[in-house]
Amino acid sequence: MRVTRGPVQVSVFGKTDLGRSREHNEDTFLVADLSTGNASLHPEVRLHEVGPRGSLFMVADGMGGAAAGELASAMAADLIYRHLATVWAADDDASPERFAYRMREAVELANQQIYAYAREHPEVRGMGTTVTAAGVNGDDLYLAQIGDSRAYLVRNGEAIQLTKDQSLMQRLVDAGELTEEEAEQSERRNIILQALGPDPRVKVDLTHQTLRRGDTLIICSDGLSGLVRREEFRDMVADHPELSDLCAGLIDLANERGGPDNITVVAAHFEGEGLPEPAETEDVGYTVYELPDDDATEDDPVPAPAAAAATAPPPTMIGSRTRALLLMAAVLCLIAALLAVWL
Repeated sequence: MRVTRGPVQVSVFGKTDLGRSREHNEDTFLVADLSTGNASLHPEVRLHEVGPRGSLFMVADGMGGAAAGELASAMAADLIYRHLATVWAADDDASPERFAYRMREAVELANQQIYAYAREHPEVRGMGTTVTAAGVNGDDLYLAQIGDSRAYLVRNGEAIQLTKDQSLMQRLVDAGELTEEEAEQSERRNIILQALGPDPRVKVDLTHQTLRRGDTLIICSDGLSGLVRREEFRDMVADHPELSDLCAGLIDLANERGGPDNITVVAAHFEGEGLPEPAETEDVGYTVYELPDDDATEDDPVPAPAAAAATAPPPTMIGSRTRALLLMAAVLCLIAALLAVWL
C-alpha cells in the first residue's frame, strides 16, 4: 500500500450543455468526495482534500433515444457512485488495489442493473451509455472505461489522452489500418464496440496513472473530444486557471464549431504536499492496470438501436459478427483505395 507524503488537494468543476442540434441532453456527469459521501458541486466538494476513501469523477453519454439515453447515463452515474459510497466506504481493506477492484466491480454491477431494467421495460429496450469514471486514492488515479468518452491529463504543458476509445475506428488504428487523423474524419467514428446496458456483461478497461503536483484531469463526452483537438485542451488549461471558466470555455468552443451533440466536461486540478513535482522523463499515457485477482472474461456485445436522429450521428453499438464484417470491409476498402492510387 502506497503512503503519500502529505495531503492531496483537488479542485473540481463540471458542466453539461445541450449543444446546438439535440433536443434532449443524454449526458450525465458526477463529482463526489467519497470520504464524506458528498456528491455535488457544493463548495466543500469543488475544493476538498482527498480523504481515506478517495474521490470520484465521472462522465456518461447515453444512447437509445431521448428518455432511454438520459435514463441510462443517469442510472450509470448513480449506481457506480452508490456502490462506492456504500460497499467501498465500509470495506475493511482500504488499499489502492482494493479501490481499483471496487471501481471495476461498480461498473460491472451498474451494467447488470441497467441491462436488467431494460429487459423489464420494453419502452427503453436497448438503451445504453458510455462511462469514463476516474477514482483518486492518494496519488493514484484509476480510470474505468466503457465506450468512447475520454480522459486527458495536462502536465508540464502537454495534454495526454489517458483512455482508449472502445470503437471501430480505434480498433483499426490499433491494427495499423488507419491513422488517428483518418479515424477522426471517418463517417464510422461513432460506432462503439461496448456500452453499459445492451449486453449482460462488459469488459471494463481499467487503467492507472500516478498523479503529480499541478496535474489537470479532463473527462469529457465525445461531443467535446470530437470537436476539440488534444493540443487545444492544453492551451485551454493554460488560458483558464479557474476550472469553471475552463469548462465553460471548452463547451463554448465545441458550440462554435457546430455543437452537433451534447457536450459534457469535468475538470479536476491537483495540488498538495502529498504529490511530488512532475519529472520530464516520466511516461504518461494509457496504462492498463492488472488486478491480482483479474479473472474477468469478455463477452461479445449485442446490437443496440441507434439513438434519435440528429445532425451528428449518435453512438451505435454493434455485435461481434457485424463488428468482424465491418473490420473486414474497412480493410478491403483501404486496400482497394491503395490499388487505385498505385494503378
